[in-house]
Amino acid sequence: MTADHAKAAADLIATMWEGEQRATCQVLAAVKDDTRNYKPDPKSRTAWELATHLATADIWFIDSIIKGAFEYDEAAAKRAEGQFRNVNDVVEFYKKTFPEKIKALRAMPADKMGEVLDFFGMVKMPRANFVAMANNHSIHHRGQLAAYLRALGSKVPNIYGPSADAEQPQSA
Repeated sequence: MTADHAKAAADLIATMWEGEQRATCQVLAAVKDDTRNYKPDPKSRTAWELATHLATADIWFIDSIIKGAFEYDEAAAKRAEGQFRNVNDVVEFYKKTFPEKIKALRAMPADKMGEVLDFFGMVKMPRANFVAMANNHSIHHRGQLAAYLRALGSKVPNIYGPSADAEQPQSA
């Protein structure tokens, strides 16, 4: 992959990821503070754990891509997830921080996007490819959280198309 191809790929995927922000914020906001401890199975994360992970992991991924190294610090992750008091804090953090981080990612020079990074010894690929991996990770956890919403007594927002719960546009 040439540097220019890597930059173009990263920019394309960043644009797609930016397009996911609205749906991500809507799903996060649909979690209610009084039901945030719900989990469908003892092995599952709670809705709160999923929401805080989704919001903070997107930022961690972008920061790691920019830095050129993936390092997991469990204590730092717990601190990041622990900064929130309520669901609104999570949504506001994501609305503010995600666009700032994507802007910084887009500012990276083309030659950096083609550099190969190591993801915890599991996979090595160009930095640009990790932008796609991060977007997929975000969509995966948003989907998990969206699957909890009806059980929480919340409505599932429109994501890629109409939801049975969301108000449908009136046809003319």
